[in-house]
Amino acid sequence: MPVADAVEHLVGLQAQEPWDPYYGLWSRLRDFDPDELGGMIERFELVRMGVMRGTIHLITARDALYLRGAMATVMSGTFRSQFSKRIPDVDLDEIVALAAELTKEPHSRADLSRALASRWPDADADSLGYAATFLLPLVQAPPRAVWGKTAAAKWLNAETTLGAPVEWDAHAGEAVLRYLRAYGPATPKDVRAWCYRTGLREVIAGLRPQLRAFRTEEGVELLDVEDGLFPDPETPAPVRFLPEYDNAILGFADRSRIVPSGDGPRPYWKGAVLVDGFATGTWRFVRSSGKVALEVMPWRELTGSERTEVEAEATALLSWSDPLAEKRDTRLLAVE
Repeated sequence: MPVADAVEHLVGLQAQEPWDPYYGLWSRLRDFDPDELGGMIERFELVRMGVMRGTIHLITARDALYLRGAMATVMSGTFRSQFSKRIPDVDLDEIVALAAELTKEPHSRADLSRALASRWPDADADSLGYAATFLLPLVQAPPRAVWGKTAAAKWLNAETTLGAPVEWDAHAGEAVLRYLRAYGPATPKDVRAWCYRTGLREVIAGLRPQLRAFRTEEGVELLDVEDGLFPDPETPAPVRFLPEYDNAILGFADRSRIVPSGDGPRPYWKGAVLVDGFATGTWRFVRSSGKVALEVMPWRELTGSERTEVEAEATALLSWSDPLAEKRDTRLLAVE
C-alpha cells in the first residue's frame, strides 16, 4: 500500500512524537522508506495538524481540510476547557484574524504569543498563543518531523498553505465510517475515545443503516462497516513494534482487546511489543557515541518461538532505523 493510502486508511497517525508515524508505518508497510515520508511532508502532501483528541496527527493534505472541519469542536473544546479562562475579556475572533495573517509565515507558538501580546499586553501571553493554535487551522512547517532533520515546531496557516478552505460544514459521519473500517468492530465509546468529538450518538444513529452489529461475550454491542474484514481466528498475528502513542492502542475506550489487564503497573517505554496481536512488553532505543541498542522488556515469560520472533523483529527495526550506527545490539531483558 502506498504511504498516503495507508495514512488515509488509518485516518491519520498520532504524531505527538515526531518520529512515531515512521515507526508506525514501518510496522505496517512492506519496504517502507522514511525518506519518502519525509519528502511528502516537505511538499505538504502530508501535514502535521491538530485534529482528533486535540492532538497532533499526520494526515494527508486532502484529509486536513475535511478532518479539521469535522473535528473543529474538539479543537475549540480543548482550548476552552484548558486555556480560555485566562483570557476572558479578549475577543477570540480578533485573535484568530490576527493569527491568520501572522501564520502566512512560519511562527512558533512562542512567536505567536509574543506577537499577540503586543496587541493585548494585559492578557496571558501563553493563552493567546494557544488560542491561535487551537482555534485557527494550522499545519506544522517542515523540516519539523522530516526524517534525518531536526527543527522546532512552527505553524503555518493551513488554508493559505494548502490553497483551499477548510470544510467547516464537514459531517463527522465519514470519519466514523473510516474509523470503523480501520479499527472496528467497536463501541460508540471507542469512537468517542478515538476522537473526543461530542454529538456522536446522533451521528452513529444516522449511520446505523450502513452498519452491522455484533455482541461480545459480555453482551456489549460492537458496530462495524458492512464489508469489514474478519480474518479466521487462527490467522497468525506477527510480532509488531508499535510506537508510544499508536492509534491501535489509543483508538479504543476498552484497550483490553490489545493491552491485556495485568497485576499492578508495568514499565512502558517507547511503545508496545505485540505478540500474537496483544501488547506483551515494551521497547526503547538506547543510544550513545555511535552505538545503539534496542531493549525489549517483556511483561511475561516468552516461549522459545516467541523470543525468536521478537528478536528477529527487533533486529530488523534496528537495522532500518539506524543503518549507519557503528554498533547495533538488541537486548531482550528479563521479566521484572
